Amino acid sequence: MSELDILQKELFSRYGNVTRARGCFLYTQKGIRLTDLYQEGGRAILGWGGTSAFTMLKNTLNRGITGSFETGFRYRTVKAVCTLFNSERDVFFYSSYENALKAALLISKDGVNKYQPWSTSSINWTECPVIIFAPTLPWAQNLFMVASLTGLASEVRELLPREILVPSPLHAALARSIYDLRKALQERKESDWFIYDTVLTKYWERRGPYLFPKIPEEKYREFVLYCLERHIVISPEYNVPSIVPFGADKGVFTLLKNEPFSW
Repeated sequence: MSELDILQKELFSRYGNVTRARGCFLYTQKGIRLTDLYQEGGRAILGWGGTSAFTMLKNTLNRGITGSFETGFRYRTVKAVCTLFNSERDVFFYSSYENALKAALLISKDGVNKYQPWSTSSINWTECPVIIFAPTLPWAQNLFMVASLTGLASEVRELLPREILVPSPLHAALARSIYDLRKALQERKESDWFIYDTVLTKYWERRGPYLFPKIPEEKYREFVLYCLERHIVISPEYNVPSIVPFGADKGVFTLLKNEPFSW
């Protein structure tokens, strides 16, 4: 059983089903609101629900173009990726990080970078030959894009792992989520994240919105469940950072502040 499976099981045993999700909050069957710092490993960093991405998905579903034929919606996603990285790119779609990495390394022998919004790295993404990007769409299915500078993959295209077929409604949502991300990149800033430091930096090192645990790895699962008891959902995997809950009141950490975890 994976650490995520354990978290899901423990969440259900305490609070029942999640019946609604908005922003950085999960609303449960037992009437308890949980603050989500896991955020689907970053896919929900823009927030759960209420975004225009799923309006686009619904509108495209209503048009009935859900088959395997060409509809032009893939091009919308590719165009959005090119806009995000300010460069012309070929984009390949995979359902696992392993296949995305394999493809990226076949295309570029000079290294590969994984894109994280608001990363503190000094990478020039416009000039980066190959980028692996997990879109900021709060969707349970794993989806990874490999965005290579146009033409760079031409000699190895036949050797790349087989891409997955992404349905048109999901492409519509993906494209809109990328434009939503571009807008958020201009709006969110350091002052939106450091306001929680008085509580969070006891347990995590914060880099931008990302939280890397100070808790020893052997105590981390205990800490995950300790936070869950105090209505906070954190990343169940030690090497996957938790994320500052954008827009939450500082009071969501009162239980953790008043009952500190010891290790």
